[in-house]
Amino acid sequence: MARILALASNMGLWAEELQAPWDVLTADGHQIQLATFKGITPLPLAFSMNPASIDRKLGTPIVPQHVFERTKALLESGAWDNVVKIGTDASGASQLTGPEMADYDAIMIVGGQGAAVDLCGNHKVSKLLVDAWQQDKLIGALCYGVGALAWARQPDDYRHSIVHGRTIVAHPKEWDYDMQIYYTLYNATPENPSPDFQTPGFLFPLRAVMEDAVGPNGTVISPPETTRDHPCAHYDHPFVTALSVESSQAFGEKFAEVLRSRVPAGAA
Repeated sequence: MARILALASNMGLWAEELQAPWDVLTADGHQIQLATFKGITPLPLAFSMNPASIDRKLGTPIVPQHVFERTKALLESGAWDNVVKIGTDASGASQLTGPEMADYDAIMIVGGQGAAVDLCGNHKVSKLLVDAWQQDKLIGALCYGVGALAWARQPDDYRHSIVHGRTIVAHPKEWDYDMQIYYTLYNATPENPSPDFQTPGFLFPLRAVMEDAVGPNGTVISPPETTRDHPCAHYDHPFVTALSVESSQAFGEKFAEVLRSRVPAGAA
């Protein structure tokens, strides 16, 4: 059993991008600790919890009924309510670096538009990723969560990301929204409200950012023809990355596959 630190956004999680890997990894017996910017339950974007939602770029339904029902059940059961704040340890004590990677075997960052707001570029998230990289822990990122890898810089050479020279999957430029995005959350409450802002599309073009991050000797995989029947997830040690919502299940399965091949940290 591996101990996995899962970072999710409080500004707009994409439902399936946590639900699918969560179900795959917990079914495999792994223990997942959720961590968020605010230290409260990561709520899905309302758009990602509407089975009638149509992908604005592809013109196809984007939320399978079973994903909606399963995510709703997870939220109602309180499965995602055990959350630590990025910047505190599990006891609630204030920390500069957040939960310590020494306590975990792996870290993963799931996507949704909100990930670009409170996870990518968050210096505490970057510190966790650099620690995981230095400790040879498995690092996973899905959809716009992949962007956090670009801001995690090699401590002995700040010019280079930890993914410099690696092969990384990134959300295609062709799929980037160029219309206004509303960060309305599913089942928001006064204690866990929807963010009061909109953005003119995604905050940054992920593919271009990752092409810069991997450098001339790295590779970015970004096929816009990716579908649920042909998802895109890739492992280049120690990174598991995947394209977008249609690859959520494949991301979880690839992450689980790599974990099975690794001896958990601290194991005899």
